Amino acid sequence: MNCSMSGEVPEEPVVSKKSGLLFEKRLIERHISDYGKCPITGEPLTMDDIVPIQTGKIVKPRPVQAASIPGMLGMFQIEWDGLMLSNFALEQQLHTARQELSHALYQHDAACRVIARLKKERDEARSLLAQSERQIPMSMSTATAVNASALSNGKRAAEDEELGPNGKKLRPGISASIITELTDCNAALSQQRKKRQIPTSLAPIDAVERYTQLSSYPLHKTNKPGILSADIYYSKDIIATGGVDANAVLFDRQSGQILSTLSGHSKKVTSVKFVTQDDLFLTASADKTVRVWQGSDNENYNCRHILKDHTAEVQAVTVHATNNYFVTASLDNTWCFYDLSSGLCLTQVADASGSEGYTSAAFHPDGLILGTGTSEALVKIWDVKSQANVARFDGHVGAVTAISFSENGYFLATAAHDGVKLWDLRKLRNFRTFTPYDSNTATNSVEFDHSGNYLAIAGSDIRVYQVANVKSEWNCIKTFPDLSGTGFASYLAIMCHIYLAIMSHLSCCPIILPLRSSVLVTVSLMDDFWSCMQARQLV
Repeated sequence: MNCSMSGEVPEEPVVSKKSGLLFEKRLIERHISDYGKCPITGEPLTMDDIVPIQTGKIVKPRPVQAASIPGMLGMFQIEWDGLMLSNFALEQQLHTARQELSHALYQHDAACRVIARLKKERDEARSLLAQSERQIPMSMSTATAVNASALSNGKRAAEDEELGPNGKKLRPGISASIITELTDCNAALSQQRKKRQIPTSLAPIDAVERYTQLSSYPLHKTNKPGILSADIYYSKDIIATGGVDANAVLFDRQSGQILSTLSGHSKKVTSVKFVTQDDLFLTASADKTVRVWQGSDNENYNCRHILKDHTAEVQAVTVHATNNYFVTASLDNTWCFYDLSSGLCLTQVADASGSEGYTSAAFHPDGLILGTGTSEALVKIWDVKSQANVARFDGHVGAVTAISFSENGYFLATAAHDGVKLWDLRKLRNFRTFTPYDSNTATNSVEFDHSGNYLAIAGSDIRVYQVANVKSEWNCIKTFPDLSGTGFASYLAIMCHIYLAIMSHLSCCPIILPLRSSVLVTVSLMDDFWSCMQARQLV
């Protein structure tokens, strides 16, 4: 007998009490659980209405195909074909799964990169916000302490400034008391110079020859490489750098840590200077502004003044020996003389004889002479008291990128595209010219050290010369090669007969060389980050 549902001989036959029909047990159980009625008659049916019956062992009849060898071969062929089709389908599914996995992994990697970039931008934004929050209260408190012509929240109020008949801002000028202060400072420094002796801490020539690189530290952002200026706070052993990323960085050489990153300028920082009195710090920028920063007890610097007297990029800032005044030079063909405490521009001097802008500036060590370099290869010497142009030096090719007075008060070094020229201020003439590089390589910076015994030149490499007199030969005693492969060093500074700081423009690495017998700071010139290096003298 066959199952009423499948038509096959049942393996576990059961019969319905109500209809008397025969079913396969597993089939009728599933049907009752799903529908609760007889699949044939449609009457309500439960498992209690099903009765199992006993039968003898059932032997299923052999299929017709298996009754002969050809039939069996045909069955095997069908099974083989089915197996091959199934295998092909599995391979197709595996290939699709691999493609989907590869795409998912790529998306995951891209998502991780985006998340990392967003986290970095978030952290930078939080840092800038925190610095802004620190600066705003400082600026607000400063505004109430200065006079009416000073700065309000770091910005000069336009309504408080008076204009002359030609539409230019009226300046109070350098008063007689200030001129007296400058003259007294000049007399004191000139008297000290006559008694000046070579410092015992000055490194001898053989020690300078043995200086070598020791370590490096990243300072500025890598997405805008380039360090354009540097300065050193000798008593605190702090190095400051100004970068293309519009930030100024204060770096503690002893601890190897960044003390503070000063943000606020909207364009590259072209010049930085420490003012040792009252813990002040100056930055000049291509955004046409100069900022005065005030140090605090927690070693942070807050913006005290924002000076907006120039109408073009401010290229240089130099501090007077009194530490009470400073001068800024700009591409707008003017230089400004400021009172440091109030941030007030006392006078703004323009040279009517030319239209070239100023690209560099420096005070004479005695403070009554100011030297400026122009974009049209001229060097101009100014009398600070009268603001008169008392001398001009020509002969350079290209913009004058750097200017430095020797501590002896007699020599002036200027750098331009064609090299470095040395000028005798007593006779107002050029007595020596250095052309260390080819015509395609500019000389970016030049600096005397504080003792007046060494002169450093920066271009495609860095060269240190021994200072001699007008008639004697100035010998190159050390050459620091370009380790970065960029071929440019853009800034150097030698201060207090201890440090020589050299900045690589494209590789963005300051080189600091303490010119004394035991310690030296130098650089690691790499293309992808800016760094401040420490080095030591080899024993």
